[in-house]
Amino acid sequence: MGKRSIAAITAALVAGALLTGLPNTGARAADNASPPTGSPLAPGVDLDTVTIPELQAHMADGSLTSSELTRAYLRRIKNVDPKIHSVLRTSPTALRQAAASDARHRRGATLGPLDGIPVLLKDNVDTHDMPTTAGSLALAGSPPDADATLVTRLREAGAVILGKTNLSEWANFRATKPTSGWSAVGGQTHNPYVLDRNPCGSSSGSAAALAASLSQVAIGTETDGSIVCPAGMNGVVGHKPSLGLVSQSGVVPISAEQDTAGPMARNVIDTALTFSVLSEGRGPGPAPGAADRGTGLRGKRIGLWRLPSLGPDVDAVMTRTAKKLRKAGAVVVEVTPPYQARLAELEFPALLSEFHRDVDAYLGTREGPRNLAELIEFNRAHPEEQACFAGQELFEQALAAPPTTDPKYRAMRAELKDLSRRSLDETMAAHRLDAIAAPTNPPAWTTDCARGDNDVIPSSTPAAVAGYPSLSVPAGSVDELPVGLLLMAGDRQDGKLLSLGAAVEHRLKAWRAPRYLATVGSGAPR
Repeated sequence: MGKRSIAAITAALVAGALLTGLPNTGARAADNASPPTGSPLAPGVDLDTVTIPELQAHMADGSLTSSELTRAYLRRIKNVDPKIHSVLRTSPTALRQAAASDARHRRGATLGPLDGIPVLLKDNVDTHDMPTTAGSLALAGSPPDADATLVTRLREAGAVILGKTNLSEWANFRATKPTSGWSAVGGQTHNPYVLDRNPCGSSSGSAAALAASLSQVAIGTETDGSIVCPAGMNGVVGHKPSLGLVSQSGVVPISAEQDTAGPMARNVIDTALTFSVLSEGRGPGPAPGAADRGTGLRGKRIGLWRLPSLGPDVDAVMTRTAKKLRKAGAVVVEVTPPYQARLAELEFPALLSEFHRDVDAYLGTREGPRNLAELIEFNRAHPEEQACFAGQELFEQALAAPPTTDPKYRAMRAELKDLSRRSLDETMAAHRLDAIAAPTNPPAWTTDCARGDNDVIPSSTPAAVAGYPSLSVPAGSVDELPVGLLLMAGDRQDGKLLSLGAAVEHRLKAWRAPRYLATVGSGAPR
């Protein structure tokens, strides 16, 4: 995006839907069980609710430094993360990075809205100074030789790289019945709202860390659902950008045809500002101005894809959401995007071929197994890799899958691209929609290594396969467990989607601080 686009997004969101009600705090539980952060920061700085523009204002007037902010997050990681196991490691240079930002602030030479802001990275994003493992012991040796391109962008913007988060091992592309949030390197990440519940995958650590206020923003990655589902299930915001707006270089792959990194945060404005840095020079034009205060939804047309298969409790959240959006002036019509069964039939076989190609290319840049066949043998030889679930069926199927030069594979990917785009384009055109909305996730299921996940969640697939943007914002909860609203729009419409998401967030005010409950009643979903 260039610097004008960054400024435009900031101005549009702050002057529009987010201005009224900033910070968008929702409700805080009186018995919130999270430990204190330590020494208080500047007056009015609450790590649960503060936004990047507010932090930058404090740093500009000298009432807060990046060093103080970074120390506060490091204290929270020390005090809170033992409950949820979301952060694998913190950067030994975090405080030096913060001190350098403080010096820039004193000189009036800041590098942009992320200067001095702590960021956690999912541990499939390469960093030259910290291990990058994808959760696997096979990559737990020497760090990569260079940073991922997106990390370079963050560093050039002055962000403080705070550390690395746990993930579903190999981004949940190893076994047919995996347990999301588990990796051999990091163990099991827990949902901060109810600790025996799952955080969803594969950006589980990034989302759980944000829910627990262990960083201001975090980076996740998605092939299909791996940013937005953890965001929804942990009550935070997650943006899957349009394919190609964020560089794939230096990110452990599944499929170049669908993979993208993206920003996650506790509010839309921080998500948008982080996206503007990740996509700088590659993104769409400036985001359109969010409408006048409190009226950002007036006249917007939103198609609601209910997905009743996610259960009556989730459907009730969607009913309440639609009522609130209509009250704010939006037109909400019910839709069912076509071709979903065919997309589900074709996507997985295509990903198998693409994973074999792309993971072989990545492993060739790292010490350890040099290709997928060697990785399979490594897992067979290391019992620690089988501590939660033993299977690596997806690896084995990918090894046997037709190459991406095969005409049948090419026809399959072409049909996937065509049908996924038509499913959204035709639906939006038929109803003259600004966006399609759907439930992001069911209430979190109980984590169980023996059973694996219960995660048939179709809402993420059309945008993921099409390469179109999607954005999850908190919508409500079921029995203490968050449910997100997934917004989808056309290709390269990320700016418009973020502006709409800010207006939806402002109207719903659904964020709630986690209470770190041990469990919930027997009627909760399993």
